[in-house]
Amino acid sequence: MTYQNYSLKQLQQIDAAHHLHPFTDHKELREAGSRIITHANGPFIYDSEGAEILDGMAGLWCVNIGYGRDELAEAAYAQMKELPYYNSFFKCSTPTPVLLSKKLAEIAPKHVNQVFYGSSGSEANDTALRLVRHYWVLEGKPEKNRIISRKMAYHGSTIAGTSLGGMDAMHKQLGGAVPNIVHVMMPYAYELALPGESDHDFGLRAAKSVEDAILEAGADKVAAFIGEPVMGAGGVKIPPASYWPEVQRICRKYDVLLMLDEVITGYGRTGEWFAAQTLGIEPDTITTAKALTSGYQPLSALLVGDRIASTLVEKGGEFNHGYTYSGHPVACAVALKNLEIIEQEGLVDRVRNDTGPYFAKALQERIAGHDLVGEVRSIGLMGAIEIVKDKATRERFLPSGSAAVTVRDHAIANGMMLRATGDTMILSPPLIWTRDTIDMACERIGKALDLAQADLRKR
Repeated sequence: MTYQNYSLKQLQQIDAAHHLHPFTDHKELREAGSRIITHANGPFIYDSEGAEILDGMAGLWCVNIGYGRDELAEAAYAQMKELPYYNSFFKCSTPTPVLLSKKLAEIAPKHVNQVFYGSSGSEANDTALRLVRHYWVLEGKPEKNRIISRKMAYHGSTIAGTSLGGMDAMHKQLGGAVPNIVHVMMPYAYELALPGESDHDFGLRAAKSVEDAILEAGADKVAAFIGEPVMGAGGVKIPPASYWPEVQRICRKYDVLLMLDEVITGYGRTGEWFAAQTLGIEPDTITTAKALTSGYQPLSALLVGDRIASTLVEKGGEFNHGYTYSGHPVACAVALKNLEIIEQEGLVDRVRNDTGPYFAKALQERIAGHDLVGEVRSIGLMGAIEIVKDKATRERFLPSGSAAVTVRDHAIANGMMLRATGDTMILSPPLIWTRDTIDMACERIGKALDLAQADLRKR
């Protein structure tokens, strides 16, 4: 039985009766009915009513090589025929995670050579938290277990991921976070810079909040700092150039490990394999997922630096942690083929040298001047548009976030999938986008802004 046997209304009714969606007001969704996405090809997705929509979010930050790639389906099928599953427990392995680990070590920063697999970024951040705290126990410093994170950070939706993240609404629903995790200011100059403060000075001040948190707890109590190179779900918040070098200096000064969450930025999005390479960061762990398989299979990879890995191997004994699907052979086969395609098609270089700069220029020249837009910003193929009521004062529409939702709805209705986060429109398109695709996106975004402005004037 296939979905073609059902009408849109029937699918919506079944969805409402049985399916709980992530990050959703279920009453609101069930009153409106779900949009049913049925197929996709290249940079486009299609719904059950035949509407073609340019996907500005690469699914959910992940479909880097675009949709409809037979090579990945064939890789999955071949692996399923040969060995659909075996675990990584009992001193066993299978060929594809072995070969994928080798490949990841080749493309990662040179001091990062070990990999631990899961099925999602949330799982990978759970693993990173456990591993970092375990490292300090093995080094004879069990009291060194505090983690410093940032407000508005997103590190997943498990209990540990939510605790590491800095989103208040998620914390309130959690009802009890993992202890010894604190949150400091985010490096977002547009809203937090002082009058007359330069980006450089703001970056140093934001980094100092990390040092202040270390000093408040005592360096002998702080295990690690965790951060996204660019805050993704929090609104594509790109830190000033002064921020990460200073954070890294502070971590080294106080012997605090540096955990980098590249679930969104990994595998080419910023114009290098990892944003660590784009921004010159030397982390102790790198959390990755999403674009590792371009979303075709669920797979995460925690990349572990030599310092932690050496202690784990030499002093660790048994690491009592793992998942049924750690190193799933089919997911790893798809990842290997996905990385091969990214290399063969030169997508990382294309983002760095062509589409990334063109994307930045197009946003500045065609979107930034709109009356509803306070700021545009981008890095590689990752961008944000701030929606404001007044460009000069940066006043926002009330209630908070409502204007961005209006823009989003007009964009989708006009064939452009965007995401609204607070008052920010965010973009993270497939890396296969060309200059023509970027032009198409800007045209559709501009139309959505015009229609939204007409609606908002009626308030």
